[in-house]
Amino acid sequence: MVYVLSKDETPLMPTKRHGKVKHLLREGKAKVVRNKPFTIQLTYDTTHYTQPITLGIDSGHKYIGFSAVTGKEELLSGEVELRDDISELIKEKVMYRRIRRSRLRYREPKFDNRVSSRKETPRKGFKEGWLAPSIKHKLDTHIRFIEFIKKILPITDIIIEVAKFDTQKIKNPEIKGKEYQQGEQRDFYNLREYILYRDNYTCQLCGKSNVPLEVHHIGYWKGERTNRPSNLITLCTKCHDPKNHLKGGKLYGMKPVQKPLKEATFMSTVRWKLVNALGCKYTYGYITKSKRIKLNLDKTHYNDAFCIAGGTRQRRIEPIYFEQIRRNNRSLEKFYDAKYIDTRDGSTKKGQELFNGRTTRNKNYNTQNLKKFRGQKVSKGRRSIRTQRYFYQPKDIVIYEGKKYTVKGIQNKGSYIKLAGLSKPVKTEIVEPYIFRKGLCVV
Repeated sequence: MVYVLSKDETPLMPTKRHGKVKHLLREGKAKVVRNKPFTIQLTYDTTHYTQPITLGIDSGHKYIGFSAVTGKEELLSGEVELRDDISELIKEKVMYRRIRRSRLRYREPKFDNRVSSRKETPRKGFKEGWLAPSIKHKLDTHIRFIEFIKKILPITDIIIEVAKFDTQKIKNPEIKGKEYQQGEQRDFYNLREYILYRDNYTCQLCGKSNVPLEVHHIGYWKGERTNRPSNLITLCTKCHDPKNHLKGGKLYGMKPVQKPLKEATFMSTVRWKLVNALGCKYTYGYITKSKRIKLNLDKTHYNDAFCIAGGTRQRRIEPIYFEQIRRNNRSLEKFYDAKYIDTRDGSTKKGQELFNGRTTRNKNYNTQNLKKFRGQKVSKGRRSIRTQRYFYQPKDIVIYEGKKYTVKGIQNKGSYIKLAGLSKPVKTEIVEPYIFRKGLCVV
């Protein structure tokens, strides 16, 4: 399918007449404005006749399914994979900021330096309409991608699926009224007290009870740090150490008993904001499911979007897959830990693994001192500070020796480039750029 824009960049109906498109390009009556999906712009005046096109959006926390259909055929279909690292990047930024500011010996304390958009007041709390950065990023991406589709197709109607269901009724179908305020944490002063009581004030790994206890996020190893009770567990200070958090440790790979409702919470938070921002129609998941089963379609995001758009027996099109790529890494400083030979087994370990056992100022919480097992130092710890933005960025595609490679990173102050599939870096000057992949890109 070739998507067509008029001379004034108004979207027209797409075409499958590839021969005519070649003639228009050869005669200079059209020009290519986008490679994927392939889009041309006419250089002469023409009529603006269009047909009704309905765009169905299967909105979600991790993926967006989309499908644009007319009465006869499907014109556009596919999925978008969204970024899922915003929360972790914000935590990393906070960590570096705290360390950097702690080096200022006489820094004057500031207590009123919050962003005005989320400033708290005693009565009103957060400013109305404020969203967490990770949620706002996903909401903005939904809107931005829909606006992109409207630039290449003359969309007349938009229908969005909103996942409307009560997360509390899933746990208790009979819940009503004030019972929503009487959950499993009722009568407990805080969450930590409840978790310790639930686990009988006992470490869930070693079984000890008369020792200092801490609360651990079960899904910490994969970035799942929500404070719902099913994701928390009681551990003693000796079991809750950095070694067990790393790959191969006792805490790595643990899974909560209950599946997280993070995606449902996201949809509950932004569904009406998305619908109101676009002024469009909406539908519900159970309606989409019944249509998909009736049409005997597989469970995919683009098939759901096809059903949302009112698709029945129209001719289908090959789906296009997009992924969202970070535009720029603005972190200038990175820390690389020192590495030592562990005298116990001869393996190479980081300094974080062979640490002194202190996590707080309270000596009663000390664990085993592992620094005594540090043998020969393999590499020094270092701080790497980036002084400039390099021409090539991760996930860009370059040509080296006639083949295409994906960029993994830059080394030696930009003189060498690391390519996926090659064991050794190559000189930057001998590679050629092919595609710079930033933002929403076709896979």
